[in-house]
Amino acid sequence: MVAVFVCPGPFPSPSPVDYSSLIERKRLRLPELESSMAQEGFFDDPEKARGLTREYNRLKALLEDWSRLAKAKTDLADSLELAKSDDSEIAAMAAEEIPLLEESIAALEAAVQYALLPHDPTEDRDAIVEIRAGTGGDEASLFAGDLYRMYQRYAEARGWRIEPVEASPSEVGGFKEVVFRVAGEEVFRFLKYESGVHRVQRVPATETQGRIHTSTATVAVLPEAEEVDVELKPEDLHIQTTRSGGPGGQHVNTTDSAVQVTHLPTGILVKCQEGRSQGKNKERALQILRAKLLEAKVREEAEKYSAHRRNLIGSGGREEKIRTYNFPQNRLTHHRVNLTLYNLDQIVAGSISPVIEALQASEMAERLAELEA
Repeated sequence: MVAVFVCPGPFPSPSPVDYSSLIERKRLRLPELESSMAQEGFFDDPEKARGLTREYNRLKALLEDWSRLAKAKTDLADSLELAKSDDSEIAAMAAEEIPLLEESIAALEAAVQYALLPHDPTEDRDAIVEIRAGTGGDEASLFAGDLYRMYQRYAEARGWRIEPVEASPSEVGGFKEVVFRVAGEEVFRFLKYESGVHRVQRVPATETQGRIHTSTATVAVLPEAEEVDVELKPEDLHIQTTRSGGPGGQHVNTTDSAVQVTHLPTGILVKCQEGRSQGKNKERALQILRAKLLEAKVREEAEKYSAHRRNLIGSGGREEKIRTYNFPQNRLTHHRVNLTLYNLDQIVAGSISPVIEALQASEMAERLAELEA
């Protein structure tokens, strides 16, 4: 039986955890950082200086949030007591404050949780997203198109920018494959959970007897890699220019601007044809290649990290079934955290925040437990 997880606010309510010991360790770190930053020649090593400055700023923000959280909890306790007052006016004012304080506490607890996690620099980065139709023929390609539009709308709501990289439209109006870049603030932090197999259950438009079909699409989300993460040696690359293809239209040109890059040591092949400039397509193809190589390196390191954590959240692998979209019942089920929601129409319209927040809450709880172990 699938458990139903109802999100009461901007974040799912986490299990109670005492963070006091972790906060105290962070508090002791603050004077160490201040001492290092006060040393003569601190900025002689710019990269190290940036790293320590960022750590200092994150730590200051954490301790400020912790203080605000403590005050909000005290204020909530006072309001709960005043709500029992015999003075009806005072009781009413206190009762009005209670839900606002509870919402503030939930948000601050989530912020503290996130800040206590070891900082992963890839979460600050832009992302490369690949969607490929899986089993199900035309219906799978239509579903891939639905997922693409879902992410477009979610990105627009967050103020992110989507840049097309490559697309292979299907004859029925969907996509056999679509690749795009998402740029903005902390993109990978929010989209990283989307990697895996997405399954759809619905009656296809071409179905004449009203039978429900099951189809799949595969999503891969890669953090955009920087040159310092992955070195691309010229002798390891085979670069070809090809003629752009597609269904026609203003977004597809007919010059030899499409670029195909093969990484010879791994056999990874990347194509980019959406831009009109060969140079721009080459630059974007190399960005994607770096992201793929970084993904492989990170995955190899993760295998050594924590099998228990991978079992909870999932490996993020392309082969793992993570989510089912059941249109007849307007139901979405996320299998990694046993989350079921009955607002699928809103989710496919771009409102995927409750799903992502549930995954973030589960990951944070698990990683914090590991820190305390």
